[in-house]
Amino acid sequence: MQKDAAIRKRTQISKASRTMFLWVAVISVVFGIALVCSIFLIQKIVFNEKVLAEKNKTVAVLTQNNANITDLEGNIRALDTNQDLINAKVSSDDQAVQVILDALPSDANSLALGASLQNKLLAGIPNLTIVSLQVDPVAGVESLGNDTTTQASVTPSTTDASQITFRFSVSGDDAALKTVLQNLEKSIRTINISSLKIESQGANRLMTVEASAYYQPARVVQLTDKVVK
Repeated sequence: MQKDAAIRKRTQISKASRTMFLWVAVISVVFGIALVCSIFLIQKIVFNEKVLAEKNKTVAVLTQNNANITDLEGNIRALDTNQDLINAKVSSDDQAVQVILDALPSDANSLALGASLQNKLLAGIPNLTIVSLQVDPVAGVESLGNDTTTQASVTPSTTDASQITFRFSVSGDDAALKTVLQNLEKSIRTINISSLKIESQGANRLMTVEASAYYQPARVVQLTDKVVK
């Protein structure tokens, strides 16, 4: 009987050990699942907070932009009544602010500048002869095509991206050369003369001018998508 009691005890101990092992295994699995779910939820919460923060930034920017529209419209209306701009309009149908856009174009159109110099600023001046006219395209911005609309020759430019360099030589009497300089001064485009040389040629003078005109690339305002990680 003692032997049977010892066997029963060992059997009970063995069952208890197996039961304990099963409970430990089950608890371990449940704990692991709970831990993984907790980590996933924390990551999800952190990600959602990042998304909300970026959305709040976008809302703040849009709100500020909408608030600035009123001031911008007021400034434009004030410019439309500026008498100096009204007097400088090319066409009576243009808005006064168009003068500002013409004075500082949004693209580096060197050929248009050459045409303006040849057909407007240097044209129609009595006793004036255009000897040469050269406008440099902006390197990296403009490329020379096969079709040209002016007599300006083009060579690669190494100047800043915001300016267009040009040079010309004209021959005429003192009054004609003075008119050229006055036309450059009256031009709605900002023209900076970096070099001016006048040589005598009998009764006439030869004036060589090196100068720069400027442009301002247009700003692009648009909504973009941002990936939040």
